[in-house]
Amino acid sequence: MARSSIRPESRRGSRRRTGTEAATREPADRVHSEIADAILEQRLRPGTKLGEQMLSDIFGVNRPVVRRALMRLSYDRLVEIRPHRGAYVASPTPDEARQVFEARRVVEEWVVRACVTRADETALQRLVRHCEIEAAAAEAGDRVRWIRLSGEFHIELARAAGNERIVRFLEDMVAQTSLIISLYGRNGGTLCCNDEHQRLVAAITSRDAEAAVAGMLRHLDACEAALEFHEEQEAQDLRAIFSASLRHRDGGSRHGRGS
Repeated sequence: MARSSIRPESRRGSRRRTGTEAATREPADRVHSEIADAILEQRLRPGTKLGEQMLSDIFGVNRPVVRRALMRLSYDRLVEIRPHRGAYVASPTPDEARQVFEARRVVEEWVVRACVTRADETALQRLVRHCEIEAAAAEAGDRVRWIRLSGEFHIELARAAGNERIVRFLEDMVAQTSLIISLYGRNGGTLCCNDEHQRLVAAITSRDAEAAVAGMLRHLDACEAALEFHEEQEAQDLRAIFSASLRHRDGGSRHGRGS
């Protein structure tokens, strides 16, 4: 997420790390971050089975390490542990999806009102810069980065509002929304529109609370209206999903097994 140095891709400390940083982390932390990133960036679809042995082979760690990472992901509600069946990427139900958007409307109305009264010039500049980076990612066709940035925009608004508890709440809601859009979005990908984000920032900068609230509610309504509830999901190849990110991070190097 964007701070003074503008690092919008970070979430709960799971931003992309250099090879040196990755090597110093606990193996379970690394596996947790890689899987969480793949889910949040919609490379891993809801309902995908996360086999322990397959993940152990992919990440070069033993199965207890994978098990710890999957358990943490289940606490984050990104993964479901099904008795006698294993771990699967979480699949929010249609009712859960509606509840997420209902909760977001209530909370994010407060967020934009608070931004209008509380956000200082530095916070406003960060929001403007975030929108610029988001627009650049969309223009470049960088779908994965655009998906991440479009969700993080809402977390940045909460940060500008000055309430860290709501930041953490929206981190959870944005993660759930990513799963919902991946599962029910008509064309997959992000339903967030960068132009709408820019208009929200303009309303906040102008200290126009009513315009900001109307823009946020209209934005969330449009996102929910674009969902199409269904249940079918094709199986995915875990090796193909993680191979590119692991090559990028490690420069093709293999990891030793961690305990």
